[in-house]
Amino acid sequence: MVNANAVPCAQASARLTIDDQRGLLRLAREAVAAAVCNAPAPAPAVEGRLAEPGAAFVTLKRGGELRGCIGCIEARPGSLAATVVRMATAAAREDPRFPPVRLCELEPLTLEISLLGPLVEIGHLDDIVVGRDGLVVEHQGRRGLLLPQVATEWGWDRDAFVAQTCRKAGLPADAWKAGARLWRFEAFVFSEETIS
Repeated sequence: MVNANAVPCAQASARLTIDDQRGLLRLAREAVAAAVCNAPAPAPAVEGRLAEPGAAFVTLKRGGELRGCIGCIEARPGSLAATVVRMATAAAREDPRFPPVRLCELEPLTLEISLLGPLVEIGHLDDIVVGRDGLVVEHQGRRGLLLPQVATEWGWDRDAFVAQTCRKAGLPADAWKAGARLWRFEAFVFSEETIS
């Protein structure tokens, strides 16, 4: 499961301007608003880095609390902008942990976008750097993913981060000891709160 199309995060952040970040956040917000109103999602006309394929997650928060998060770990056909629109729509409507976002929630929502770098299989847990790496675990047809910022937000150390990623996949916390495969990835993260 190597993400051959993903741009390494250092390159992504260097190639993504502040205007690009603002543009992606605007598209994500428009997509969420369209989803809430049962309107067609925006069809982005973009160029440069935003027109290239990319893997992305869109996170919705309300009052600092998670309200939805959906993404893809591998670049899909089409543009990064179109991927962000699809993930924002899905985060508003399809996150199984939450009911669909309602109109009254739209204004207080804050949006965050995580652009994922390539997946690198982990040979040893010492390869994981909390705060830098996100994790993917896969075993017996189950897969779980946690973004790099999740460990920092919850104050987890490496062992807790791995255990929580296993639990996210519906696996025992120590599934990595029983044959589960682990990958790490970096992410370039920006939000409406950090981009003004």
